[in-house]
Amino acid sequence: MIKRTAKAFVTGIICLSVGFSAVAQDMVQIKGSDTLVNLVQRLAEVYMEKNPGKYLAVTGGGSGTGIAAIMNNTCDIANASRDIKPKEIMSAQKKGIEPVRTVVGLDCITVVVNQANKVDKLTVSQLGAIFRGEVSNWKDVGGEDMPITLYGRQSNSGTFSFFMDAVLKGDYSDRMNRMNGNSQIVEAIRSDKTGIGYIGLGHAKNARELSVVRLAVREGEPYADPMDPQDVSSGKYPIIRTLNQYTNGKPSGTARDFMKFELSAQGQKIVDEMGFIPVPEEYVEYNSRNAGV
Repeated sequence: MIKRTAKAFVTGIICLSVGFSAVAQDMVQIKGSDTLVNLVQRLAEVYMEKNPGKYLAVTGGGSGTGIAAIMNNTCDIANASRDIKPKEIMSAQKKGIEPVRTVVGLDCITVVVNQANKVDKLTVSQLGAIFRGEVSNWKDVGGEDMPITLYGRQSNSGTFSFFMDAVLKGDYSDRMNRMNGNSQIVEAIRSDKTGIGYIGLGHAKNARELSVVRLAVREGEPYADPMDPQDVSSGKYPIIRTLNQYTNGKPSGTARDFMKFELSAQGQKIVDEMGFIPVPEEYVEYNSRNAGV
């Protein structure tokens, strides 16, 4: 476990534990995904309330930041809203690091537009063409005659990488505004009638004054709503991903105890309450076999 002082803990996002002393403590350092940060902060708060004397520091920065921290042995748990890349695994192994994955929930990539925009459905191919810059006016997808303004994430974001692989099948338009997090995308589109962006489901459920776009795999197939649990559980909604945590080898000590809490009935209830999808049975078995949690 990475050791940090009380001062270092205060600089993190979470500093909730009552009675935290000024002496050095063993702390679980958790870094990475912006999509996961609010969820894991909440899980950490509840865990520390239940386990006095256990300390966790949770910070964001993007999936790439978390994975880099695991590779450099500067955190205990890396939050990642994408799978680790083969080249990252190879690089880690050269440093003696063995990344082990645990799935803590599922997420729908949710496409949002300004509430004044009348476009409420797209196919995945239309969405890809929009973010590649091949479609640049809303009239070409059933909307008003006005330019399309793109809002996406920075390249260190797991959402950026997943959306590019799953939807674009190519490169983003150089006209896309690259934002630091889900909240920035929400705020930008809220004030921009021409805007479109992609955010995590949990952020979409808490976002006001935005419209969620229904998606179909292709023309002629039914459109699915990520806000409809039936559309999600049936697999009808086309952009679903795993929410992952990576450790160096199988987790142990407080890190393992916390991860077991995340996967417990209470932890998974928090996952659901925060707007994400609890771990399905196939990943329950995977987590037990792969990471021992």
